[in-house]
Formats: sequence, C-alpha cells, structure tokens
Amino acid sequence: METNTYAALVGFVDMLLDAICVVDAEGRYVFVSAAAERIFGYLPHELIGRKMIELVHPDDRERTLAEARDIMAGQPNVGFENRYVRKDGRVVHIMWSARWSEVDNLRIAVARDITERKRAESMRAALFRISEAAHTASDLSALFKDMHSVIGDLLPARSFFVALRDKYSGLLNFTYHVDALDPTLQQPMANALATEVVGQGRSLLLAPEHGQQDTPHCAPDYLRALLGADGLSWLAAPLETQHGIIGALLVKSHPDCPHYDERDKELLQFVSTQVAAAIERKQLYDRLKSMAQYDQLTQIPNRMLLQERLQQSLERAKNSKGRLALLYLDLDKFKLVNDTLGHAAGDLLLQEVAHRLKQCVRETDTVARIGGDEFVVLLDRVNSRDDAGKVAEKICKVLNVPMVLKGHDWQILPSIGIANYPENATDLAQLFRHADEAMYSAKKNGGNRFEG
Repeated sequence: METNTYAALVGFVDMLLDAICVVDAEGRYVFVSAAAERIFGYLPHELIGRKMIELVHPDDRERTLAEARDIMAGQPNVGFENRYVRKDGRVVHIMWSARWSEVDNLRIAVARDITERKRAESMRAALFRISEAAHTASDLSALFKDMHSVIGDLLPARSFFVALRDKYSGLLNFTYHVDALDPTLQQPMANALATEVVGQGRSLLLAPEHGQQDTPHCAPDYLRALLGADGLSWLAAPLETQHGIIGALLVKSHPDCPHYDERDKELLQFVSTQVAAAIERKQLYDRLKSMAQYDQLTQIPNRMLLQERLQQSLERAKNSKGRLALLYLDLDKFKLVNDTLGHAAGDLLLQEVAHRLKQCVRETDTVARIGGDEFVVLLDRVNSRDDAGKVAEKICKVLNVPMVLKGHDWQILPSIGIANYPENATDLAQLFRHADEAMYSAKKNGGNRFEG
C-alpha cells in the first residue's frame, strides 16, 4: 500500500509544471521530478548524483552556495532567483522556494522557470535604454556603442555590426563593427548577410545544421556556403523605419556561447526596429544641428557656431591670461565672378576659399563663413600679436594662387582685418567691430592685404 501511495504521489509530482528537486547535504541530486527535463534540458536520471552547483551559471554560484548554507542552517527561502545553464547551453532564470529537512538530512526545493518573465523585463529595460540613448548619445558612434551594450545584455553579442545604407548610392557601409575574433572585419559573410537582409527586408538566422529545410525564412544556399568550419552562428535583422530600410544589424556568436535560435532571431528583429528609430532620430538631430551650426555651401562653421567658439576662447584667455586673434576676411571683386561666370562659379570659388583657409590654420583654430563672401578665422591661444600677421600673410599668399573657373584662371584677392585680444578688444562685440573696421581699411587701401 505504501509503495502504491508513493508511486501515486510521484505521478502527481511529475504532472507539476514546476520542478521538484531534492539534494543531499553535499549538494547532490537524489530526486528530480519530470519537469526538470523541460526546465534544465536533462532527463531525471542524468541529474541524479550530480552536484547542483555544476548547473548554476558561473556568475551566480557564489551567492547560490551562500543561500544554500543559510537554508541548511534552518532559514527557509521563498523567491530566491538565480540562473542555470541548460544542457543545450542556453541560460534559464529560475525562482526557488527551498527548505531543509533535518529529519531526512535533505534540501527540498521547488524550481520555477521565470525566463520568459525575465525576458519581458529585459525587453522593457532595453526599450527604455534605447530611447534614452537616442536622446543622450553625443553622436552616432556613441549611440552604436550604447546599442551594443543594450543588445549584449539580451543575447551573446561580443561581435556586433551596424551597416547603414547610403541614401544616395544605396551602398552599405559598416559604420560600427566590433568583432571579438576578427577586428579587421575581413569577412565575406558580414557583407553578404547585410546585403541579403537589406535587400529582402527580413531577419535571418545562420547556424550549423539550421535552416536546411525549404521554408520562406530559410537562408539562401550561397549564405549557408559561407558558414565557416568554426561552428559559429550569425543573426541579422534589417533596420527598418517608417521611411524604409536604412541598414542592417548583425551579431555573431562566440565559441563558448550556444548557437542562436529562432527566439534570439525574433528578439533581435524586435529590438532592431527600436534601434532603427533611434538611429533615424539621431541622424535627423545631427542634420538639424549641422544646418544650425554649419554653412551648407562650404561645410565650415557659420556665424552662430563661431560666436560660441569665440566666447569659449575668450573665457579661456581671460582665465589663463592668454591671447587670441580674430581675422575678418572679405573677397575683393567677388561680385565680378558672379556677374561674369555665374553663381555656380561663385559657389565653387567660395568652397575653394574655405578649403584653402583651413590649410592655413591649426585644427584647434576655427574657419567660419558668416555670410556672402565674408569669412572669419579664429586663432585660439596665440603666443604674440605677430602670430596673427604671419597667418594673414600666409592666407594672402595661398589665396592668390589662381583657381580655374570655367577655363579661366581667377586670382582670389582678400582684404583682411585683424583684432588681437587683449590689445584691441576685451569682449566678443569689440573684437568683431575692430576686425571689421580693419578689414574695410585694408580694402580702402587697395585690397589684397591685411591690417590690424
């Protein structure tokens, strides 16, 4: 009778969705219910005699052992959470309720698989982090690093790639790539996979012995042929916004990680949509910022950005008792270019002037176009007032070299006014006024010269 009762009880226990696990004082399994196979991937007989701690995720072992000691000391626990590594290598999140039986000298625990709950929580956190990064990242490079961190918390992503499509040429460029195994990105697979998902607009999973069946989601033969003998798997998802596909997101597994599966593909596809929106927002912000701070013809700073940098330079000079200089430049007879050769030729000349001016100064200096044919050069942290004169002389020499406009050699003739801080002015408005007046004086005295 007792035997029949025991068998019946075991049968009822095996019907439970949660796993019943019993371990001895040494932490070895002496009994597990049938649900252990679904949760841990092992058949019950494969676990009997095995140490419980061997299945625990390495990062969670220390606190799991500490919790086990507390339970064996007579402190039952309800709701303890940790991670286990399944037989197939996947990580599962477990919630435990456990107590110690002094009479039987056994630890009895109930294990509930909360992986799906943790997955949902991670997804919500990821969406929040993606949204936050879209607003706080300083540039696209910083945004991609943030995205790498977010996705790396959801699935193995030591190797992470972002390919964006050029809106004019349609070509894909890997604007961000971190490959733990091949930093040079000399991989046909990455390019082929990105091209495929962008062209077809669907996510793909490539893993050894996966996707061989003929289904609408099966990877093309040429991609499967590129899978190396390294046993690694790939995931790729299109970066799709309401305006179309702007690129692709790729991750590659690592030798010590399990292969990606369909659940990972669905996860990456969901996240990629949020990432695409974040990238598009960042690109739009960068374009608007560029339009607000840069001259669209010459792509150098405009008056607004110049004033910001000049104010910063002034504050540094005041605090350190340093110096700076402002060169105000106007092109003599520029109107004649537009009247004679047309506005297109005039635009080319302005672009060439901007290019040559940048060659005359340091990277820490600023060349700006503030309107028409007027340019300003901010020389930050100069040693003496003679430095500005030397730069102005160099500018005149460089600009005087003729450029070809519609088959004609055209010499660029600048009039330059110089204002030095602190000799000529002590604030932004005074510097501009002094440099402007010096420029007009140079123009009245024949042009193609500088005065200060």
